[in-house]
Amino acid sequence: MEDERGFPELRQVVLDCVDARALAEFYRQLLGFRYRPGDEAPPDGEADPQGKDWLVLRNSAGTNRIAFQPVPELPKATWPAGPVPQQLHLDLTVPTPQDLDVQHERVLALGARLLLDRFDDPEEPLRVYADLAGHPFCIFVANPPLP
Repeated sequence: MEDERGFPELRQVVLDCVDARALAEFYRQLLGFRYRPGDEAPPDGEADPQGKDWLVLRNSAGTNRIAFQPVPELPKATWPAGPVPQQLHLDLTVPTPQDLDVQHERVLALGARLLLDRFDDPEEPLRVYADLAGHPFCIFVANPPLP
């Protein structure tokens, strides 16, 4: 094992977005994460000053995983074709093709758009989506079972 002293530690992935609360909620529901204390959404109908600022989601161990930084405007990626590249994307995995189908329905219900469907690829079943801000992300079967 390499000695990791002297190297920076990855804290979290940060996504720029026009609506930090909406994108944070999308990924909170998709990944089962929770807000960093103080970043939680207010009750319905109440002002959301924190949603206009930096929001952070953590995993069940309390480790920061993904953050959302508001920007005044953001060109949506036009990947796989067009002038605006994806710039960054997240890779998410599931164990089986059946799980990929279950997650497909969840992702669409959360408001994502399907960009590429390679579900029938025998080596790596995969689907690529755009989140609410247009950031592409993949969900694929890691090490699919052999037919």
